[in-house]
Amino acid sequence: MALTTFGAIMGFAAGMVKRGREVYEAALEKAEARALREALQELIREQGKNHALMETTRREHVTEMILEPIAGLRQEEYETNVVVPAQTNDGELLGVALSVEDTQRKFFTDCSAKIPLPEVARIFRKVARKKESNLERLKSLS
Repeated sequence: MALTTFGAIMGFAAGMVKRGREVYEAALEKAEARALREALQELIREQGKNHALMETTRREHVTEMILEPIAGLRQEEYETNVVVPAQTNDGELLGVALSVEDTQRKFFTDCSAKIPLPEVARIFRKVARKKESNLERLKSLS
């Protein structure tokens, strides 16, 4: 499905970070290594902040974007159907976190280039940079 409106993009973004938080919470229950547990706790906090940021941004900028068409974004490219298996190890949990962060980084980067409202594009770039930082931190754990 194409993400062609500001509302659709913001709704998808809010849902994406909410699902990411749920995945991280499930992973935290199974993680054993202290460093991984700490990283997951930080990611959970960040996903909560990002969800609130997406909701606030949608409310504050929706009137400015109602008629602005947006092209080139497809929901399927950014969906993460990641689940934490019942039997898993820290290496697999780390892989799950890397996958979620990488997909979200790509989404926020791509959207920042397509959204014609500078303030929203700046917010998306900021989130994308944080996702890049998270990826580096997670990679250092392996």
